[in-house]
Amino acid sequence: MKLSRRILGIKPSATFAVDAKAKELRGQGKNVISFGSGEPDFDSPPAVLEYASEAMERGETHYTPTSGIAMLREEISAYYKQRFGLDYSPSQVVVGSGAKPLIFEALAAIVDPGDEVIVLAPTWVSYIEQIKLVDGKVVVVPTQDSNFVPQIQRIEEAITDKTVAILLNSPSNPTGMMYDEQTIKAIGQLVIKYDLWLIWDEIYERLVYGEVKHYNPVQLLPELASRTVIINGVSKAYAMTGWRIGYALSPLELAKKINAYQSHLTSGPCSISQWAALGAIKESESDVCRMLSTFKKRRDLICSLLGEMPHISFLVPKGAFYVFVNIKECFGKSYEGQVIDNDITFCNILLEAELVAVIPGSAFLAPEYLRLSYASSEDEIREGMKRLKRFLEKIK
Repeated sequence: MKLSRRILGIKPSATFAVDAKAKELRGQGKNVISFGSGEPDFDSPPAVLEYASEAMERGETHYTPTSGIAMLREEISAYYKQRFGLDYSPSQVVVGSGAKPLIFEALAAIVDPGDEVIVLAPTWVSYIEQIKLVDGKVVVVPTQDSNFVPQIQRIEEAITDKTVAILLNSPSNPTGMMYDEQTIKAIGQLVIKYDLWLIWDEIYERLVYGEVKHYNPVQLLPELASRTVIINGVSKAYAMTGWRIGYALSPLELAKKINAYQSHLTSGPCSISQWAALGAIKESESDVCRMLSTFKKRRDLICSLLGEMPHISFLVPKGAFYVFVNIKECFGKSYEGQVIDNDITFCNILLEAELVAVIPGSAFLAPEYLRLSYASSEDEIREGMKRLKRFLEKIK
């Protein structure tokens, strides 16, 4: 049976694979603690359920416009005006079935076979595979040796006559780090200088801690508006992962192309989910603040516990809900006779020995690291970190 070279070259999502393995072990009655899934453990806010219920009672159960219901697109436009001072008309907004398909649709509208897209490693798992799916070429610029802060010269050196876009994520999955104002401006100036597109994924923009501020590139450099696709959604900030609603804001002509692509791929997203998302953005600000406060406490807790452990190092994350842990010192050592030769081996032995699930850094093009999600209860964090510390103390 023939399969396409395109699909044979695609790797499954490591995050979903680890989460599936953890759930399988739980199904066997084992007390697995997972730090794998990038999913808030909170219930969706009350306004979300209220708007969804009212929509069902009104019979809002039919196809919607491909780009999303008008009221939701208007609310997204208003949100970006209020939060960033940006003027996007509802016609420049496309609502999709999650942020992930919108990134793919944006790439499909921009990238021809052989075109190059620059990503900064560590990078989210699906960026690489989506670029491959549209027959583009991935160009990786590493940041591990600069505390995950991109060096502008490296990015510029990676640009060729085949480069069409730079794809960025801040706050970052997997590192939890953020690009500051100066870095964003410098990257934006490269985008303008070389006539590129900027795909800016800010799905975690509400999950920022302390005095650190999240900046939008169009906010900092208004001239980027004609060449930037902003990706966002309700999954992370409003604990609505299962509702599957994301959105893109872009120049009108590109928004039309993304919408046309979506019309043949998924049509409009779930009608009830769109009304639920409207309730989230309109009436759930206090819920976002409450969840953010809890996430900060969890971040502080997991970092304090990790700081007591041997063989590892990490930077305190500034946003999202991940901490990226360097385990290079463990390589070449052994755990009860089992040699740890890479991050995947580390994760497999840890899961077998202590029933703790984490994501190997190689999934994010950073094989000396692990990603831990702290989107779980304080009790789970304490127990999971106790097991991880016990595991690390036995490595010799």
